[in-house]
Amino acid sequence: MGSAGLNKARDKMTAAGVDPVAIDTFAHYYRLLEHGETGMIPEASIEPVDMESLAGVDVSDEAAAAAIRSTAVIKLNGGLGTSMGMDRAKSLLCVRRGLSFLDVIARQVLHLREEYDATLPLLFMNSFRTSADTMAALARYDGLPVEGLPLEFLQNKEPKLLVKDLTPVSWPKDPDLEWCPPGHGDLYTAMRGSGLLDKLIAAGYERVFVSNSDNLGAVPEPRIAGWFAGTGAPFAIEAVRRTPSDRKGGHFARRKADGRIVLRETAQTPAADQAALADLDRHRFASTNNLWFDLAAMKHALDVRDGILGLPLIRNVKNVDPGDRSTPEVIQVETAMGAAVEVFDDSRLIEVGRDRFVPVKTTNDLLVLRSDVYDIRGDFVLDQAAAEVPYVDLDSEHYKLVRDFDKRFPEGAPSLKKAGSLKVSGDWTFGHGVQVIGDVELDATSAQRVGADTVLSTDGADGADG
Repeated sequence: MGSAGLNKARDKMTAAGVDPVAIDTFAHYYRLLEHGETGMIPEASIEPVDMESLAGVDVSDEAAAAAIRSTAVIKLNGGLGTSMGMDRAKSLLCVRRGLSFLDVIARQVLHLREEYDATLPLLFMNSFRTSADTMAALARYDGLPVEGLPLEFLQNKEPKLLVKDLTPVSWPKDPDLEWCPPGHGDLYTAMRGSGLLDKLIAAGYERVFVSNSDNLGAVPEPRIAGWFAGTGAPFAIEAVRRTPSDRKGGHFARRKADGRIVLRETAQTPAADQAALADLDRHRFASTNNLWFDLAAMKHALDVRDGILGLPLIRNVKNVDPGDRSTPEVIQVETAMGAAVEVFDDSRLIEVGRDRFVPVKTTNDLLVLRSDVYDIRGDFVLDQAAAEVPYVDLDSEHYKLVRDFDKRFPEGAPSLKKAGSLKVSGDWTFGHGVQVIGDVELDATSAQRVGADTVLSTDGADGADG
């Protein structure tokens, strides 16, 4: 018998038609919460980790082609972009030339299918909030679905729990806010519960490449597929060198107790260890969230654990209405899919270039992506046209939400190809053809406009309007 709070949560999930595998998984984490588990990974329990680099890997063209032909692709597409003021799938945001994230992803995969004579199924893990919009947007690509496989499967949902007593929150004003996704670690639960894992294996696929839909650098790369197949490893993650913009993000390490690779997220880092988390010389590698796993190995791991992979708990405290801090505090029970790296004995890491990690989490990232820092090639792969990716910091009061951001760049993004950094304080609207060169800071206490064809440089602006 479970506690009263767990029983209420189980009943609520059952009534909502949540998959039994997902309910059992939620119950596992609920019990951890009850016993005071925080999911914290203290600095004293880990040490830095090193890894091989893709640049030094030798993969033949034949091995790369053979591996990509037995690979399936999954894009995580459950996010609404609420932090940027969106209320639909973030992947519907326009990136370049009228193309959304979804358009670019679909065209990347279609091009690879043709180039390698590969089936290369593309599947989206949508949430109950992103499914309808996503499927409507993909309907224009007639050849995208692969016979016998779905184009989407749904991420599970779970009740938000009141911090004060761990009972499911009730919010009649907006019942949707009573629910949350279980984090992207739900990928494995959803694949098993939906039958997708078995379908892929039965269809002859050997491995899966998984990445976020907001990372257009995460193209299914045949060379990496060939490397992964050649290692015989059950699980691998692509990593990148951390930069100052990654100081607050997660990193890889090795657990001292058993020598296994772990992925420590910010929410799993004790307050006393935040300085160590931000130390780029000590913890040098961040996750791209680009994963590769062997289907048979994943099925075996889930089967022997009765469907519960046992990923580390992430206890995420938020408000029931994320946009209103006066609403009750709730716990969202989450897991990270990359944390599966510690489940398998022979997991691998491989360092890749930053060109495979171009996530859009904020409008700062969106401005860089829409600028001339990147070109989109004929195969729809991003090509970094700038020597370095500039650091952009836009005033959150005026640019955080997409609708406000778009108003201030009505003629498109400025040229950032020669920029080192762009910091904007105050309310600035940018005209057509603006160029940023070097390190530029704009500061204003009232609304200002940067005129058309202005060159903003380290030495000052030429053409800014008052």
